[in-house]
Amino acid sequence: MMIAGAAGVGKSRLAAQAVAGLPGYAVVHALGTETAAAIPFGAFAHVLTGPPRSGENLLRWAARHLRGQAGRRGLLVSVDDAQRLDQASAALVHYLAESGEAQLLVTVRSEEPHPAPVTALWKDELLRRIELPPLTVAEVGQVLEAALGGEVAARTVRQLAGMSEGNVLYLRELVHAGRDSGCLAERGGAWRWRGEPAMTTRLRELVGDRIGHLDQDEREVLELVAFGEPVGIELLTALTSGRAVERVEARGLVVTVTDGRRENLRLGHRLYGEVIRGDCGTLRTRRRLRTLAEGLEATGLRRREDGLRAAVWRLDSGSPADPAQLTSAARLAWSRQDPRLAARLARAAIGAGAGVGAVAVLGEVLTVLGETGPALSALSAVSVLLPTSASASASASAEAAGALAVAGAWASMTEGERAQHACSLGLNLAWAGADAEACRVLDAAVATLTEPGWRQEAYVYRAVADCFAGRMGGAAESLAGARACVPGTARGLAHAAALRTWVDAYTGRPERALAAAGRTAEDGPGREESAHALPTLLDALCAAQLFCGRPEEAARTAERGMELPAAELPVTGFAAHLAMAARLRGDAAEAVRRCGDDLARLPEREPYLGRCLAEQAHAFALLGRLGEATQALAEAEEAAARWAFTRQHVLSAAVWVAAAGGDVAGAVRRCLAAAEHAERHELRGHLMFALHDLVRLGAAPAAVERLRELASLVEGPLVRLFARHARVLGDPGELREVAGEFERLGLLLYAAEATAHEAAAYREAGRGTLARGARTRAWALARRCSGISTPALIELATPELTPRQREIVQLAASGLTNRQIADRLTLSTRTAANHLQAAYDKLGVNDRTQVARLLTVL
Repeated sequence: MMIAGAAGVGKSRLAAQAVAGLPGYAVVHALGTETAAAIPFGAFAHVLTGPPRSGENLLRWAARHLRGQAGRRGLLVSVDDAQRLDQASAALVHYLAESGEAQLLVTVRSEEPHPAPVTALWKDELLRRIELPPLTVAEVGQVLEAALGGEVAARTVRQLAGMSEGNVLYLRELVHAGRDSGCLAERGGAWRWRGEPAMTTRLRELVGDRIGHLDQDEREVLELVAFGEPVGIELLTALTSGRAVERVEARGLVVTVTDGRRENLRLGHRLYGEVIRGDCGTLRTRRRLRTLAEGLEATGLRRREDGLRAAVWRLDSGSPADPAQLTSAARLAWSRQDPRLAARLARAAIGAGAGVGAVAVLGEVLTVLGETGPALSALSAVSVLLPTSASASASASAEAAGALAVAGAWASMTEGERAQHACSLGLNLAWAGADAEACRVLDAAVATLTEPGWRQEAYVYRAVADCFAGRMGGAAESLAGARACVPGTARGLAHAAALRTWVDAYTGRPERALAAAGRTAEDGPGREESAHALPTLLDALCAAQLFCGRPEEAARTAERGMELPAAELPVTGFAAHLAMAARLRGDAAEAVRRCGDDLARLPEREPYLGRCLAEQAHAFALLGRLGEATQALAEAEEAAARWAFTRQHVLSAAVWVAAAGGDVAGAVRRCLAAAEHAERHELRGHLMFALHDLVRLGAAPAAVERLRELASLVEGPLVRLFARHARVLGDPGELREVAGEFERLGLLLYAAEATAHEAAAYREAGRGTLARGARTRAWALARRCSGISTPALIELATPELTPRQREIVQLAASGLTNRQIADRLTLSTRTAANHLQAAYDKLGVNDRTQVARLLTVL
């Protein structure tokens, strides 16, 4: 067998594992090295002793010595790095394979040239060759969990897979380096990576050995690629030696990638750049970056991307840069979803004397990064005579107190500068929850701007403010105003289309949202210029798919969102959608894990963080982890309250936290409040879930008529199924069909609950045999919802109890004393104790601990 693959993919380890303790064979090990290659039979010198016999063929002599090592056992020759064998050793290996005198296990580096006899081993089919590729992302995850002995966050798996590029050797060293430096540690119940890769001495030496010796021209090529990748081939050959470029490409140190019609060069491995850049001092680094910037500028910056790259290189090299170029680069970096770079470029532009445009970009970026105070200060410090309402709002901020010196005049600015400033300030105020002030600023912009493109921009931001405030009708009107601005801009149209899809998804038109998203190509006009268009569209898709009853599709869309380039942005907090999809599928533990991925990286006290915390609280409650659920809910209430659609998740979670504590009556009250909030803010998708929760809690009469009406207003099959579930309670035949439809959609938790309702309906009708059959099916479904407990499933486990006894038992199981139960339910302590004892007798248990175990479905 020949194992081929790149250096570090695990060939040697696999070969060593294969021959370890192999019965019936004597194993001879050989290693190809550059030093031994200078000596004939150098790789086998440790086993070849004594001169050959007179006239004896050298290959036969060597084979005879190897056979002598085996005695009566079979001979197995294991050769590592056979591409480095000297010609005599290579010929010996070929002879052993051809003559059959030994079994062979050979490893080679596929990217390096091989001696002809080694190549002939597989070409002549003397050995079977297998390629050992780098690990996939999924395989990296499996290796990490096995090595670390615990769950590894999905984002961390992707990071380490990217840093190592699936190379097992590099992966191992990165893990060791990460643990030693603290970058890799257990946080929130899972291993997570934070920060840049830590280049330990050992990892640096391993990578440096792979890079090998470089002459001066080759080093210059690699340094320019390391600081500027991807670098155009034409640019690189103009700046360096073309022959040196060819040599490093032949060694696999750089690879060619195609970007449209342009061919670029990247380093052969990400870690090469860490080593090469680390070997450059400050002055050398600046010189290389300045060379790249000047070379690219000499080409005329034919693409917008070229202007961004040249500006970054100028900035990093410490050389002067044009303020307009820096502002344009900041805007492009923001549209490419790189907020940290955008903020850095915008600050540099302001420092170089740029105007309001740079301040507007900085304000918007800081806002979305969660730094609303600094953003408002930056925007307010602009010497602009703002409209009175906006000035008053800005002055109310501690960060911006006294910042409005009114040293300039609104009329002295260009219309574009006024529009950019108003949109950025409006977004900042809306993000901070000051929606009334935000709307005044944006309304003033709409009223005073005359250029259609800028008016369109202001209308779109006005719609964003309406969405945050939960005024979906107002958002629709603002978007209609944006569409009426002719001619608009590609950026404005892209953002408006994405936001229109979002509004449709949340207001009960999910099928329309799905159709619109399908018509909107991701690379459509203006998409790359709008930082929020794709995240907004993906968020809308997730919501629409969930509201249509498609959790699997929603999870796939959310995974795409999690992989966006700027995954640190709050607007890409897709873990809440992943958690909701997992919860609907009956996997609350997965929902908890998914939330943990975002909770470890989202800024504190942000609404998207609150939405994620709320989903985590919801999942904890379903799992009966009341303490963790209560804590997560408290944190969610503080963070998510500013926006209506994030607040809705908190209200829904509060329902199930109350239910987990045994307070079903309180859960129903909270459910009614959640439904009222959703209805008031036109969040019809959330409204149908809130009304269905009433059915699940045993309060169907409060939901039947409202769900029937909602089914005529909301698109999709799920709302009609919810309405049917409410309507047919008590009809076991209908309930069985409802459960089957829930199961078909993948909503296993709802299917289990509907089947539990079927069993209860049969039991109340006195049809015991059918009740037992339904109960068996309900248990089978419940077991697929690992660890989840809800009132319907608790009733399934305790059919002998009355509703009051079931409520008291659940409160007891949550840890409340008899007096606390009595206070909660406004009973006497004796009455609570009597109910509890009667429940113990019916269930055949003796204390609260046994009750808690019984109420856990699995």
